[in-house]
Amino acid sequence: MHPMVKPALRRAWRDRQAVQFGVTPAQAVVLGPVDPATGCLLGLLDGTRGMERLREEARAMRLPDGQVDKLVDRLAKAGLIDDATATGAAVDALRKRPGTLDRLRPDLASLSLVHPEPGGGTARLAARRAIRVQVRGAGRVGGTVAALLSASGVGRVDVLDGGSVTSGDVAPGGLPADAVGERRDSAARQLIRRVAPGPPPRASASAPGGDGGPGLSLIVIAPRDGFDAYVPDPALSAEWVASGTPHLYTGVLEGTGVVGPLVLPGGTACSGCLALRRGERDPGWPRMVAQWRSGRRGSVPACDLGLATAVAGLAAAHALAFLDGELPASTGSRWEASLPLLDWRSARIAPHPDCRCGAGGHTEGERASAAGAPHDTMAG
Repeated sequence: MHPMVKPALRRAWRDRQAVQFGVTPAQAVVLGPVDPATGCLLGLLDGTRGMERLREEARAMRLPDGQVDKLVDRLAKAGLIDDATATGAAVDALRKRPGTLDRLRPDLASLSLVHPEPGGGTARLAARRAIRVQVRGAGRVGGTVAALLSASGVGRVDVLDGGSVTSGDVAPGGLPADAVGERRDSAARQLIRRVAPGPPPRASASAPGGDGGPGLSLIVIAPRDGFDAYVPDPALSAEWVASGTPHLYTGVLEGTGVVGPLVLPGGTACSGCLALRRGERDPGWPRMVAQWRSGRRGSVPACDLGLATAVAGLAAAHALAFLDGELPASTGSRWEASLPLLDWRSARIAPHPDCRCGAGGHTEGERASAAGAPHDTMAG
């Protein structure tokens, strides 16, 4: 182990005996009391020295035996220590691609803060290369989500959409203007390759994807017309629920952006639960939904570019949090923001006991267990 104080955390002395690591309340940790000798040792924890070398330098400074080990252990328990030489098959493979790693160093710095154990951030960043995500929709939201996931190191991002790129699909973080007129799926594949930090890992013929690639870890539903994200059709998600595939809804409808729910089949509320809950609150809702789905739309759907970009960024961040082994706030909940004030608010969606997904039949503890099973597998 080559310990280093996590470089993403700014350091400042609060007084002569206390050091604060980090600025924001979510990350700030105060270490104290800190004597002058310990202060000198802190400067040596930069990842260039192993433990034995650090002990030698401590002895040269006439510090008591065990001082370095106690300090490193103390910092590690506080989540302040990273390991510059963390190893593992996926980590080693990532380190063999220095160009890829250089592109992802800001992401690595962030992950090291979220996952406090030494080497935790590196392990999760490396694991992303073996993950496969499917994005359904290549409009302003879907195209940007796909690009963000690919640029963040997800090894395989598949985009499903039909038709050709229109001028209205173009977005600064998504499909480019020179793609207008091309097939949407083809343009999306080119976008993903262009923004990826490196080539995807080689596919194995025995991989669970059936096509030499990994099995799906997540589906992101981001339709160009945000209606199917705001009012998802349970019939379209029945296969994902049956196969236990996690899926996340996101999009823009009229002047409202939505992220969630993230559905963990059998563990959290699904689109069927959402429809049943809404129908109970508003008896006229199912009748209106049937009219909206059957009616033809001739106009261009409203999709404010700033709102679409914000929605795509939040959706990608929630997706990455889940893929990295966490349960983001969209799990079983929906986040919404509407123009012009853009006040993000969330609403939990409770599983419905009459829904075929089965989540409503669990107790709270059983639901948490069901949600954790596929979630932990994904983080593998």
